[in-house]
Amino acid sequence: MIAKKVMALLWCLLHNYYMKQPSTKEEMLKVITKKYENDFPEIFRKASVKLEEAFAMEVREVNSSEPSYNLISKLKLPNNGRIRAGKGLPKTGFLMSVLSIIFVSGNCASEEDIWKILKKRQIYPGKKHRIFGEPRKLMTHYFVKLKYLEFRQVANSDPPRYEFLWGPQAYAEISKIKVLEFLAKINQTTPSAIADIYFKSLKNEQE
Repeated sequence: MIAKKVMALLWCLLHNYYMKQPSTKEEMLKVITKKYENDFPEIFRKASVKLEEAFAMEVREVNSSEPSYNLISKLKLPNNGRIRAGKGLPKTGFLMSVLSIIFVSGNCASEEDIWKILKKRQIYPGKKHRIFGEPRKLMTHYFVKLKYLEFRQVANSDPPRYEFLWGPQAYAEISKIKVLEFLAKINQTTPSAIADIYFKSLKNEQE
């Protein structure tokens, strides 16, 4: 039942985000009902993780007279991450996932390897996802057009094979440290759990 309350709280936070208003703790407690009031910290934490994973949104406390929270998107995608203004759900989390895969693959990942990982999350090429829509089209057209991804044929490949790299807009808007923090959060660990990659990235960004 807690899982249902997590999803109810997630949709409450998203609704208020679209309405451009903060979510008060009082409102959130009403959503999960009094019966689960003692479980609020766990429900809130799990909802925050899911928002990070699916939508790349961070829950931040607002300075106000009562405990309130806003959602902050990690990227500046048009239409708050939606393909069409006012329609559908944000695709930001999917983009962050792909950028993460590219990074941990050495800054360049084959299309085949990306799908191997995404399939473990029940995301398949050509199959519409309930949140992200048709994922391959997002990757090869929408995100490429916005210059968050580069999609190119592997040199001398026959039959043709393709690979993805970060695009200039991704480099402009988000550091690789932030991507690792995103990975750590959705896996409920810390960047130190992937220390070799994390500290190498930190050193490169400081130079």
